[in-house]
Amino acid sequence: MSGGPDSIALLLLMHEVAPRNFAAATVDHGLRRESADEAAQVAALCAARGISHRTITLALPGGAGVQARARAARYAALSSWLDEAGLAALVTAHHADDQAETLVMRLNRGAGLRGLAGMRPRAVVPGGEWPLLRPLLGWRKAELEAICTRRGVAFADDPSNRDARFERARVRAGMTSAEWLDINGMAVSAAHLAEADAALDWAAARALEEVRETPDGALAWRPGVPRALALRVLEGVAARLGRSVPRGAELARWHDALAAGGVATLAGVRGDGRGQEWRFTQALPHRPA
Repeated sequence: MSGGPDSIALLLLMHEVAPRNFAAATVDHGLRRESADEAAQVAALCAARGISHRTITLALPGGAGVQARARAARYAALSSWLDEAGLAALVTAHHADDQAETLVMRLNRGAGLRGLAGMRPRAVVPGGEWPLLRPLLGWRKAELEAICTRRGVAFADDPSNRDARFERARVRAGMTSAEWLDINGMAVSAAHLAEADAALDWAAARALEEVRETPDGALAWRPGVPRALALRVLEGVAARLGRSVPRGAELARWHDALAAGGVATLAGVRGDGRGQEWRFTQALPHRPA
């Protein structure tokens, strides 16, 4: 619970539908002087409604990449809280405006289908294994603010949301000034892309069944599917043999090298595309000269 209108609205809605089946947590990153007071206000709001609440205080240094570092630290802290509190899932207040901003940011980066699908209503907490639920992706931010206003509940205004040093703030400002943009339409498009991404995963799972193990312990696969599907198959191969699961540009370059009949290594997996079947083995450890 950040104390902003979206998280406060989520708290009020949760209290309405499941008053005794949830708890709330506020993560104070220690990056703004006002954050401690905002956390205290959320704690008081929860106490008045009989909602279990915990304030998690971090000492996060500022500087380059602070938003990404804050996100990682926040999810790590919340995962520990979920475990200690015996809770089943993490619920966040991401909404349609967040979804549209995420879509634009990823379009700017040339993201593929998985990235353009945006945030999913149900996912996994980054860096952990807890279910992550986002029930408000169909709600506009203005609707959530209206819930707080009608209930007479004050909410905090985080100035970093308008700080042009941060990418999301710049994207938000540009989208706000573009009256022709339809936020709801963008959120619906992201949902359609998520369905397409799930369909591609479904097809990849079946294509992976064609990957066979050879007598010498290698994996072999005969390509012949569209590139987008082949990339997912290579992810699966890397998951079985490699040290990590590569994605994005590195994975695409690996595929293209193999498709050109070459030999290339990625994430500890050596791929050989010189035959009708591509062969994959664990790469030998690099030895310094």
